[in-house]
Amino acid sequence: MSPARTHAVLVIGAGFAGLGTAIRLRQAGVEDVVVLERGWEVGGTWRDNTYPGAACDIPSVLYSYSFAPNPDWSRAYSGSAEILRYIRHLVEEFELRPLIRFGADVSELRFDDATGTWTASTRDGRAFTARAAVMAPGPLANASLPDIRGLASYTGHVVHSARWDHDYDFTDKHVAVIGTGASAVQIIPELVGTARRVKVFQRTPGWVLPRPDFGHPDWLRTVFRHSRLSQRAARLAWFAGHEVLALGLVWDTVFTSAVQAAAKVNLRVQVRDSWMRRQLTPDFRAGCKRMLMTSDYYPALQADNCKLITWPIATLSPGGIRTADGIEHQVDAIVFATGFDVCKTGTPFPVTGLDGRRLDEEWAGGARAYKSVSVAGYPNLFLTFGPNSGPGHNSALVYMESQIDYAVQGVRLILDRDLRLLDARPERQERFNAEIQRRLGATTWNSGCRSWYLTENGTNATMYPGFATQYAHQLRTLDAADYRLAPGLTVPAREVGGHNDAGSGARDSVHECEIGRASAATRP
Repeated sequence: MSPARTHAVLVIGAGFAGLGTAIRLRQAGVEDVVVLERGWEVGGTWRDNTYPGAACDIPSVLYSYSFAPNPDWSRAYSGSAEILRYIRHLVEEFELRPLIRFGADVSELRFDDATGTWTASTRDGRAFTARAAVMAPGPLANASLPDIRGLASYTGHVVHSARWDHDYDFTDKHVAVIGTGASAVQIIPELVGTARRVKVFQRTPGWVLPRPDFGHPDWLRTVFRHSRLSQRAARLAWFAGHEVLALGLVWDTVFTSAVQAAAKVNLRVQVRDSWMRRQLTPDFRAGCKRMLMTSDYYPALQADNCKLITWPIATLSPGGIRTADGIEHQVDAIVFATGFDVCKTGTPFPVTGLDGRRLDEEWAGGARAYKSVSVAGYPNLFLTFGPNSGPGHNSALVYMESQIDYAVQGVRLILDRDLRLLDARPERQERFNAEIQRRLGATTWNSGCRSWYLTENGTNATMYPGFATQYAHQLRTLDAADYRLAPGLTVPAREVGGHNDAGSGARDSVHECEIGRASAATRP
């Protein structure tokens, strides 16, 4: 089907990133925004992950947008249901629902060289065209069962953590949990409290620190509600504390050893048995894999109805799981807490840029972008959570805000100057990525362990090697000199989605595209 009109901006995804982008675009005067969402409700990861115990391991006041603070968080670390309520509140407060096209599962995104527009095709036959596009599907949007021998032969119940089956009753059941990552350590305590028997199959232990969770009393919420300054102060305090953690979790330093020592003390205090402590002690540096924040996991493993299995899984059988020691573990249900399909070497759908080039082909050896937001050869396209934008120590939303505001500057430049192309210069992109990879060499993520941060060939296309403050600073201002600009738009103006004139006439440094935010160095 041919698109009916050309919009100003297409945003793909109605999770945190997509909704935040729509909000900031409208605050910058760009009104003609269409948000494409494959599901039938907003929320992204927090809509899909509803497993028992699901919660964020970043403090609530920090895991929310600085331009849309929530004074009513009930706890220091909120559960998934409360986070989802916050996301839905954003939709209502900023009147975003009219912008969202639900059930729009994008199957292809294609650039038209002549008109300088992007067209998104959906699986139900619709097409949407715009002057600019923002890809905001989220890094943890897709999940699938792992490739384990014998999976098809298993006759019991199968559940993935990201697609929880709320109709299945685990009461009085024998349950296996495969995986001991961030989701698993939240699920296991809940299952131990419900099921007759839980067996936890561990491939690699992780470093665990206690989570300082506490309820927000009524008086604190009242203070936050009547004084945004007080909530901002709390946010800055949490932000500063997490920034300090970078000294031990991002770079492999003496502080990394201090984090490990704290984790070992936590392990000794919580786990009585010396052999179990040995099984739960990692052989890699803290930070190399994602730190686990939980105070409930170790006690759950020591419950009478729980058993930790460290033998490798040989195969699944009709009745359960057979491990390498020859034992077959009969279970009624298997919970796969095995993570997500993170696109480090591809894209969630085909993306075709200038001259028919394909982004998945160019990223086959590892994803690359300019400042994680723009990709040379794919003009007028902006990424959220693009290559090397992952945080290892601080809130993802701090990084996301910077990406969004940078993309908004780019969109305003395209619309204000009536550009056909705003394309990152290949030489700037190569120089940027060479420096990123050089800096990654000194980080914990490249210290020798295998993790989802790395591609099969060992390239780290996921994480940013620095402080969140540094990341935000590099995205504070879009410099037009970093891009190839081509005027001469061929789409008639009357067919193009409009925007108001606020901020038009941007200079090469695009200072006029600033939208009233504070310095990135002071605004977490």
